Amino acid sequence: MKSPLKLALIAGGAAAGLAARKMFLQSRERELRGEVVLITGGSRGLGLAMARKFAKQGCRIAICARDKDELDRARMELAAGGAEVLAIPCDVTKRSDVERLTQEVTAHFGRVDILVTNAGTIQVGPIEAVVVEDFEDAMNVMFWGTVYPTLSLLPAMLERNRGHIVNITSIGGKIGVPHLLPYTSAKYAATGFSEGLRAELLKSGINVTTIAPGLMRTGSYNAALFKGDQEAEAAWFSVSASMPGISMDADRAAGQIVSAVRRGDAEKVLTMPASLAARLHGVAPSLVSTALGMAGALLLPQSGGHTTADQKVAKPGFGLPNLRSPKMKAALFLGRLAAQRFNQKYA
Repeated sequence: MKSPLKLALIAGGAAAGLAARKMFLQSRERELRGEVVLITGGSRGLGLAMARKFAKQGCRIAICARDKDELDRARMELAAGGAEVLAIPCDVTKRSDVERLTQEVTAHFGRVDILVTNAGTIQVGPIEAVVVEDFEDAMNVMFWGTVYPTLSLLPAMLERNRGHIVNITSIGGKIGVPHLLPYTSAKYAATGFSEGLRAELLKSGINVTTIAPGLMRTGSYNAALFKGDQEAEAAWFSVSASMPGISMDADRAAGQIVSAVRRGDAEKVLTMPASLAARLHGVAPSLVSTALGMAGALLLPQSGGHTTADQKVAKPGFGLPNLRSPKMKAALFLGRLAAQRFNQKYA
């Protein structure tokens, strides 16, 4: 049995090691003040949280989204906090919209130093309820919505030999997740694009960072689209995305993303469960896939291979009555608070 003195020395050594590591990481962080940051999907959720954090660093902010009302609310909030902010309606699935966006931001600020591709959508349901269009929609938003702004801004960055591209992918872009197939397929594509882009631009002076979040407490389950047994799918997903320990507060996640950008990290996986799962998948992919399949069979709603026409219709979380029941409101307390904090519609 170790003596109290030895235990104290071990604890002190561990604390000193952690402090030294923190100081080393902070020493690698660059100054962002004055840089222009364009965030797609910046009107709510993680995108809005990142806009707030970059603004606190002294960055000039440009945000885009499809919903003009959400965009206006986000712009007013950021401006009230002292940020220099430009908000432009844009549908990132449309190349012409994205070209107009990058031209307007460049004309207004003179350049874009940091591009954050964050726009996304979440579709939840069993494969029996999924149709080809679900995959097309997911790819349009989360793959082409990453590629279009990147390729639009890349020539100017290459000309300056300077710039930073930050792609918000997902743990679902590293591990195939049941009942999220369109989402995870698009995120895998975005992850491959991001990692390949970093390798190709390594000597150009342009940095690329891949961010792979696990579950975030943003209230995003309200805007997620559910198929199959819509209420049952919404229940498991919304509770998972609201629970501390499993999910991460979006404000904390945004802070870690900004720090990763300041250090120029190649990748950042957010949440401890997601990081552990990604590491294990890298070592034993068959084991992780089998475990996910077994967990899905035990914990997720099962259709038995049959779905009705109504179950193939996607319904948003905020429109489902079961999320407004007293029991679910209690379970989703943190998620509902997050929805209010991050400009989300909520049930």
